[in-house]
Amino acid sequence: MINISEIRKKIIEKKAVIGIIGLGYVGLPLAKLFLKNNFKVYGFDIDRKKIEKLKKGISYIEHIDFCFFREKFRQKKFKPSSDFKKLKEVNAIIICVPTPLNKKMKPDLKFVKNTVKEISKNFEKGMLIVLESTTYPGTTREVILPVFEKKGLKIGKDFFLAFSPEREDPGNKKFTTKNIPKVVGGMDKNSTDIACLLYSKVVDRVVRVSSPEVAEATKMLENTFRAVNIALVNELKMFFQKAGIDIWEVIEASKTKPFGFMPFYPGPGYGGHCIPVDPFYLYWKAKKLGIDLNFIKYAGETNTYMPYYVVKRLENALMKNGKKLKGSRILLLGVAYKRDIDDIRESPALIVFDILEKRGANVFYYDPYVKRIESKRHKRIINRIKNLRKTIKNVDACIILTDHTNVDYKMILEEANLIIDTRNVFKHVNKMKVLKA
Repeated sequence: MINISEIRKKIIEKKAVIGIIGLGYVGLPLAKLFLKNNFKVYGFDIDRKKIEKLKKGISYIEHIDFCFFREKFRQKKFKPSSDFKKLKEVNAIIICVPTPLNKKMKPDLKFVKNTVKEISKNFEKGMLIVLESTTYPGTTREVILPVFEKKGLKIGKDFFLAFSPEREDPGNKKFTTKNIPKVVGGMDKNSTDIACLLYSKVVDRVVRVSSPEVAEATKMLENTFRAVNIALVNELKMFFQKAGIDIWEVIEASKTKPFGFMPFYPGPGYGGHCIPVDPFYLYWKAKKLGIDLNFIKYAGETNTYMPYYVVKRLENALMKNGKKLKGSRILLLGVAYKRDIDDIRESPALIVFDILEKRGANVFYYDPYVKRIESKRHKRIINRIKNLRKTIKNVDACIILTDHTNVDYKMILEEANLIIDTRNVFKHVNKMKVLKA
């Protein structure tokens, strides 16, 4: 049996070595936080190119300071690697790998399972393992725990296991990894105690819950809440536009109520890793238990339809100008899933791009943060346009899909022939060539 007091002492004195698996939008900010708090960090990723870029300080995520990691690498405080045998040298392992959906919209846990397999091969007694990857309630207990129990290891005695949902909001300068409360639920009391102690050394507030299932469900509820409310305003948007009512003005007026209302905003669809994915994880888990979460399913269908609705609005506007969608030149403004970041995961702009290409349009894009995207239809790389003003003049329409703040919208309004505005950029503009969608 391991000595728990020695493990606690290592964490308190910051002598515990932290291993973070998955060096993306979740893992990197977490690694940075531990490094800033004087912990030694090993970073693991199967992408060797990422590892080399980290060592050299070359950025692959726009809003993260990669010079910091290069300096910590030189100081030997940060060790990025694709060699999972080095897991034997760490005391705590935090899993931050992707949890996508498969083609049937069911959970795809291959990255979690492969990661746990690597951990089990390089396991040392006394390790703390924390899953941060968003997933359905029961994953920690049903998928991870049995791997170690089969090795004859006792939870809370030989190793510790917990779930703590990531709550990253890329590009948000107000709420960071440090000041966003950290929910932690362990498999047993010792696991919860050790995990809470570790996070308490780097974040402002730790929220202890009774089990990993509660922690897993917390993240599901947070993002399903957002997905459902976004679906509500998107559905109302379609109705209000038919009725000649501005949904944006309605929301601004509703916001003046000091209680019982929280504003959500319509758009061309939803994006990012969590909101488009998490409700389907929850829906799948409920189906396994014989429960139909039809409300959540319908919300997902509504949000998924939004890119098609945007294209329909564009097509109708072009027809009024005597043009067809096929053969038209269309410029997409913004392809990141949200403002002022370079993250294109699950971005509705990519779906709009694909729909337009399938319908025979000639599609271009401009995004100050995204240099290139991939065309699914033609399986080729598309580079962003270089001269925005020149392109705006020569396209039949432009669609504002992401409202980045460093774009010259005044110039766009002056030069564009037709604007489909999905983000209410031109809220005070009353011109025939500006159409809300």
